[in-house]
Amino acid sequence: MKLLFFIVFIHLLLQSKGNPLSRDDDGHQRTFEDIKKEIAGYSKIAKKIIDLAVYGKAQNRSYERLSLFVDTVGPRLSGTQNLELAIQYMHMALRKDGLENVHLEPVKIPHWERGEESAVMVEPYNHSMAILGLGSSIATPPEGITAEVLVVTSFDELHKRAKEAHGKIIVYNQRYVSYGETVEYRTHGAVEAAKVGAKASLIKSITPFSINSPHTGIQEYKPDLPKIPTACISVEDAELMARISSRGTKIVVTLKMGAKTYPDADSFNTVAEIVGSKYPEQVVLVSGHLDSWDVGQGAMDDGGGAFISWEALSLIKDLGLRPKRTLRLVLWSAEEQGGVGAEQYYKLHKVNISNFDMVMESDEGTFMPKGLAFTGSDEARKVMKEIMKLLKPINITEVFEDGEGEDINYWIKNGVPGASLSDDITKYFWFHHSQGDTMTVQDPREMNLCAALWTVVSYVIADMEEKVPV
Repeated sequence: MKLLFFIVFIHLLLQSKGNPLSRDDDGHQRTFEDIKKEIAGYSKIAKKIIDLAVYGKAQNRSYERLSLFVDTVGPRLSGTQNLELAIQYMHMALRKDGLENVHLEPVKIPHWERGEESAVMVEPYNHSMAILGLGSSIATPPEGITAEVLVVTSFDELHKRAKEAHGKIIVYNQRYVSYGETVEYRTHGAVEAAKVGAKASLIKSITPFSINSPHTGIQEYKPDLPKIPTACISVEDAELMARISSRGTKIVVTLKMGAKTYPDADSFNTVAEIVGSKYPEQVVLVSGHLDSWDVGQGAMDDGGGAFISWEALSLIKDLGLRPKRTLRLVLWSAEEQGGVGAEQYYKLHKVNISNFDMVMESDEGTFMPKGLAFTGSDEARKVMKEIMKLLKPINITEVFEDGEGEDINYWIKNGVPGASLSDDITKYFWFHHSQGDTMTVQDPREMNLCAALWTVVSYVIADMEEKVPV
């Protein structure tokens, strides 16, 4: 009996290592007031991080690193040689930066390329349209598809006019409400058009602003429905055809797309660490995705998020800090194809899910930061609010809802607290998945502030005596 009691005691003792609300060295249960005092004790370190990132020698470093990277490598579509060059570039850069356990973890990722593509309105007059095929779209026949257009404003209207839709090219001129709501037309536009026998679908780009700029992105087919070619067109061209159609004028379009889907490609998630000093098996993960679409430079989506995540480890290393837990950087592959690399990472590492303290992802721009978006328990949110008070020197202290992200949702859905950068995304969807996603939209000062926030939060979480409450 004594032996059984001893075994149970040892098991509970091991389980309590680094866990929330453990007892302190004097044996009393730590309260939230104790945790508040502990967090407040990081104010000097937080100030050092902020000073180094925003005003000191590391000022503009994440911006300069990113500009060199995107100007050297360019866009990084899943499965392409450019993405593999980007991965090798980052693998070398992280090693040169002196980070620990820099390595590549193999993943299989989709490989689709758009090829040559065009769309021309041939009736009632000749007009060439800007076009970007959607990820995973099939090609048209070599001669293209020439068909009459049916313009609709919603899926409901499409199905009400199903008898008119057969054999036509559907043009969606939907109203932009928000990205999350309106993106359904890009994702499912081809499927809904196929249900009514359409030959192809052209979707008004998912953006509130345009200068004749189409936006690409992923779309989904269903196995029990015909696959039809699908692409996005500019806001201007969708609205042009809507106006012409509203006058009762017939519109005919010739669509040509040379898209190809290849077998899944071998690729990697890119990983680097600062190994924890006390609980090295426990992990605080910071991340962004390295892949992008094949237009623009992928500087905003998600070069900025990837590079402030790298910067977090660099700043901590430069200050000679080593948190109690391991701080792990992961640069994901094939996020744009649905978080493919992240899903495989989760499947590989979920056996150790209890060791993951927090998962963090930056993937909605690195514009002027507003605070931190967080998903977790009420008790954990109280802790995060205290941590964010450390950002008072730069007046960025808010904690918002919804800390999810495409690449960290696998962990969050299984109980791991998650956080994402909350910044001013007023103009984010102006450039998203378009030729406009270049270094021109990035601002070095805003990236400095994002990096400071990201570093303070990740370091304090990794260094606190207890894990974030779940």
